[in-house]
Amino acid sequence: MAQIVLGMGSSHAPQLEMPPQNWLTYAAQGRRAPTHWYQGKTYSFPELVEARRDQHFEKEITPEKFQMRWDACQRAIAHLGETLDRVAPDRVIILGDDQHEAFNDENMPSLGIYHGATVDDEVPTEGHRADLSDRAVGKYPEGRLTHPTDAALGEYLIEALIEQEFDVVRSNKMPEGRHDGAIGHAFYYVYRRLMNNEVIPNVPIMVNTYYPPNTPTATRCWKFGKALRQAIEAWDSDQRVAIIASGGLSHTVIEEDLDERIIDGLKHNDASKLTDYPDVRFRAGTSEIKNWIILAGAMADDGLQMNLVDYVPCYRTEAGNGCAMGFAEWL
Repeated sequence: MAQIVLGMGSSHAPQLEMPPQNWLTYAAQGRRAPTHWYQGKTYSFPELVEARRDQHFEKEITPEKFQMRWDACQRAIAHLGETLDRVAPDRVIILGDDQHEAFNDENMPSLGIYHGATVDDEVPTEGHRADLSDRAVGKYPEGRLTHPTDAALGEYLIEALIEQEFDVVRSNKMPEGRHDGAIGHAFYYVYRRLMNNEVIPNVPIMVNTYYPPNTPTATRCWKFGKALRQAIEAWDSDQRVAIIASGGLSHTVIEEDLDERIIDGLKHNDASKLTDYPDVRFRAGTSEIKNWIILAGAMADDGLQMNLVDYVPCYRTEAGNGCAMGFAEWL
């Protein structure tokens, strides 16, 4: 039977490939956004500044702190890449969300498994990932790349999870979307930053964290993770498998208290600390925590222990906008 040998969670936010001197430019875009989700409610930017004034985030947006946090994130990414190299799994399952890159509201799967034989990665030509990134830091390919996936494992997982009453959507070809059929950033971040474009055969699992009304709840994600583990361990194969959650933690408004509770739940396999929320707490970027919750469900009964590599709240505005970067491994 197959064995899960590694779990891994990593943020994938644009600030990880933006030199810190660009963070203020990115912040200016955020200030113009019409709505900001915070603690399950929406605010205008001035309203958010007022609501969080006593937290004095202006002290967190200095060049010195930008550089310190940038350096910490790059060290954490390097650590995860080294761990992945050392463990050297035969197959990887990647949990990520598609942000209207391939899928849109005409066809938005709640939980979808890709079972094509390959998948493409293309350099973005629009949006903040193209405008404010550093192509060297991001390990962008020079052109379109085709990476190996595992169609047989994908098909097996589809059948096994349907048997466990998860009606997953299947796709063996990425929709054209905004990137001409290439996969979205939640997945190519793993290919570029953690695998260094030397891609291990993998199965992308797409989780609709961003777009109600068909977002799976936190509890549904936890149960899906447990079902995923059971399916992997029942797979008639001697393959060593890693599961990687891409995204999170709280953003585009950082909520350190929420992150602290989530991290404690991850460390102690405490389902209540991971799932005991109204779904409205998981909106915008913070919704990507659900990818970690699936991972936690998969690792809960596996015997591997969670090591928090780092937690780095990367603020970029006086309202507390930014991304709380999380990096963890289960070994």
